[in-house]
Amino acid sequence: MTEPLIYELSRPGRTGVDLPDPDVPLSDLPEEWLREELPLPEVSEVDVVRHYLHLSQMNYAVDRGFYPLGSCTMKYNPKVNEVATRLAGFRNLHPYQPEETVQGALYLVYHLQEWLKEIGGFAGVSLQPSAGAHGELAGVLMMRKYHLDRGDTKRRKILIPDSAHGTNPASTTMSGLEVIEIPSDERGNVDLAALEAAMDDTVVGLMLTNPNTLGLFDEHLEEIADLVHRHGALLYGDGANLNALVGIAKPGEMGFDVMHFNLHKTFSTPHGGGGPGSGPVGCVERLVDYLPGPIAAIEPGSEDHPEGPLYVWKMPAKSIGRVKAFYGNFGVMVRAYTYIRMLGTEGLREVAEHAVLNANYLLARLKETYPLPYDRTCMHEFVLAGPPKDLQEKGIHTMDVAKRLIDYGFHPPTVYFPLIVPEALMIEPTETESKETLDAFAEAMLKIVEEGREDPDLLHNAPHTAPVRRLDEVRAARKPILCYTSLA
Repeated sequence: MTEPLIYELSRPGRTGVDLPDPDVPLSDLPEEWLREELPLPEVSEVDVVRHYLHLSQMNYAVDRGFYPLGSCTMKYNPKVNEVATRLAGFRNLHPYQPEETVQGALYLVYHLQEWLKEIGGFAGVSLQPSAGAHGELAGVLMMRKYHLDRGDTKRRKILIPDSAHGTNPASTTMSGLEVIEIPSDERGNVDLAALEAAMDDTVVGLMLTNPNTLGLFDEHLEEIADLVHRHGALLYGDGANLNALVGIAKPGEMGFDVMHFNLHKTFSTPHGGGGPGSGPVGCVERLVDYLPGPIAAIEPGSEDHPEGPLYVWKMPAKSIGRVKAFYGNFGVMVRAYTYIRMLGTEGLREVAEHAVLNANYLLARLKETYPLPYDRTCMHEFVLAGPPKDLQEKGIHTMDVAKRLIDYGFHPPTVYFPLIVPEALMIEPTETESKETLDAFAEAMLKIVEEGREDPDLLHNAPHTAPVRRLDEVRAARKPILCYTSLA
């Protein structure tokens, strides 16, 4: 039975609120404020509650099931981190309170900066950027200003491998620089010959996602870093895949000059729920003065503050300036601080170990059935080249597999990305999923191949059990329906 929508439940005169009599004189609204063509539903409180609860139950979420979106780290996040953000001492602050009244919050920000410096192997960190792509933009602006500050004005190009995250070219373009794409070699690494050919004194730097979007650690990282630095350029690290390295390897010690962290991926904020992100940027010593600011700093006790050190805001000497209102997304910082504090050094290492183990376990279960473009040990994620060839010859594609997974109760993985793999299925199991969950997902993926061989239309018409069937996604994007329309 289809549950009636809130508009169908509407009855004239029905209301869910009982407001007290006003204690001020009534006044008529201006005519231009009134909208006769806006027929809002008239419903009781219980109908409103049931309506929105029903909608929430139709949604898929990490707390309901496996969410293997590649390159997104859609992992379960401990609820204690959510509790920490709601502590009154954090929740009720205003960002522009005097520094001496928010010492607890500044303590947290300062020490989170210090921990990220240690985790990343960097000399400085700014927590200000509000998302991964925002951190990318900040990092590229830092690189550009570093060269300009030295009088090196002819550097106008950023090199980006074709296995990079899709936001890298956009961040570069927004910074006013030119994007030059570098191809991958037959093993999924950056093609060293192509990189060498593109390197000259007009290059600001290389933006390298490592592990890349194929889920592969670049086997030539040392040579890449040496080549970039030999030409006076800088190496930017896209830290969105840090889930594979955290606690094991430090990007700052691998040759990266600047990198953004995704607190909402690696360090616990429910990613993909529509909430805020946070993309702190870290850098080596020669770039510290260019960090966006202000950043948290510590001053020793003084006559005005004899009880001990005082946490303050300071702007780096040659800062690219403020890139976010206030000081960044503070609630995300609280979650990350709590997450790191509770896991500690050994726990963070286990995050990466289990993320890599889970990905390789799933890869081993699927690669004999689904084509694998790069047959290598993966890191935290891997990419398959769609369904088997015999199914593709029947017109069954990656989208059909993805839609059929919905019927098995799983959110589909990332599809058709990265673009360098035809029919790409990009799968990231994360560290928080059990072997039983991974096995159930693998069995569903294998079963879908059997179904496709027996009844291709079963896949073509999937999903069969979702609240809505397969949509015309192109039409939905071009002609979205943004308001309620009756089904009658």
